[in-house]
Amino acid sequence: MSDYIVRASAADGQIRAFAVTSKETVEAARRAHDSSPVITAALGRLLSAGAMMGTMMKGEKDLLTIQIKGDGPAKGLTVTADSKGFVKGYPANANVLIPANANGKLDVGGAIGSGFLSVIKDLGLKEPYVGQTVLQTGEIAEDLTYYFATSEQIPSAVGLGVLMNKDNTVRQAGGFIIQLMPFTSEETIDKLEKKITQIQSVTQMQENGMTPEKMLEEILGDFGLEITDTVETGFRCDCSKERVRRAISTLNIKDLDDMIEDNEPIEVKCQFCNSAYHFSVDELKEIRE
Repeated sequence: MSDYIVRASAADGQIRAFAVTSKETVEAARRAHDSSPVITAALGRLLSAGAMMGTMMKGEKDLLTIQIKGDGPAKGLTVTADSKGFVKGYPANANVLIPANANGKLDVGGAIGSGFLSVIKDLGLKEPYVGQTVLQTGEIAEDLTYYFATSEQIPSAVGLGVLMNKDNTVRQAGGFIIQLMPFTSEETIDKLEKKITQIQSVTQMQENGMTPEKMLEEILGDFGLEITDTVETGFRCDCSKERVRRAISTLNIKDLDDMIEDNEPIEVKCQFCNSAYHFSVDELKEIRE
């Protein structure tokens, strides 16, 4: 498998960890949305995080949605993940072009701006779980670290990265999530905090040839790392003409009549993958019936 997630534990179960390589996933999203480099980086980070967070859910049909809404030119991002590790997502504005940040990197924080991060978990209950926090930096990894600490009370370290080629294709993409269990000792916490400050960025580790396993080894090798599972991941949209047909059938009769009176076929595009579905006037009449 080209893109995959590794799940692990360390320090006798005091730490749980996830790492992902997601280059093909992010490149598929870039192609689907024809996104600019800074939007590819932003959406790619959120897709990588969503894939890992999706595998934290237990139920076969559980779904996780992460939404970012900001006042920057990007306006927002939406990513949905299932519990099997597959993700899809779209940007509100795919073509943002802004200068690099002070470090010469793609300015994801500048593109997102100030706003909110929401995590919605559909666990098959009457009401979905919704957690919302204020964006801290708009750089996404720090915002998710803050979300885990405040909304789920789980101290976490989140690292995410996307590196672009000069032709604007994706060169590297991936990330990690390290989380502390409630019974973690102060000694382990101190040791881990020190280690996190010493590691390279996600994309630098990947440029050095590190797989998700090697990334976790780099961070948690001194803590008795145990790899527990490997899960395939990828960009996967479950849209279909039948699903779009059902969506059209929920329109009110007047709107359907107006479309039929125009006597022109319509095109409906999926937000997540930009697949186009066409409906003839006769098909619209069938839906109207």
